[in-house]
Amino acid sequence: MTSVAEKLAKKSTRKTASKQVRLRLVHVDFWSAVKLALLVSACGVVVALVTVALLWTVLVQTGVFDSVNSLLNDVSGTETVSISNFVEFGPLMVAVAVVSLLNLVAFTALTAVAAFFYNLSVKITGGLVFGFTNS
Repeated sequence: MTSVAEKLAKKSTRKTASKQVRLRLVHVDFWSAVKLALLVSACGVVVALVTVALLWTVLVQTGVFDSVNSLLNDVSGTETVSISNFVEFGPLMVAVAVVSLLNLVAFTALTAVAAFFYNLSVKITGGLVFGFTNS
């Protein structure tokens, strides 16, 4: 009588037949593409806002802005030049939010146009062919 471990070892040595399947992508659902693009773009907005806020915090905490201020004062010869005259946290975050929201709208619209044109081009080209196998 063989043990369970020996039975499992015999099973694992047998080769399974690999089956190949070729699938053709002939339609992209318009609303699915738009919804996915909107979600990906919304994630991009959040990532951009968090990245800029963290980068600003790191630059302030490490003293990079103070070093840039002293460099600007040494170059200009005055004590009135400061990086905060050019860039502040609040307006920077507003600018990043506006650009990110414009990117959200543009990316979603371009994805909708791409889905529409893909569905039109499938009538001519037949679509994309993908090969899959289970091994």
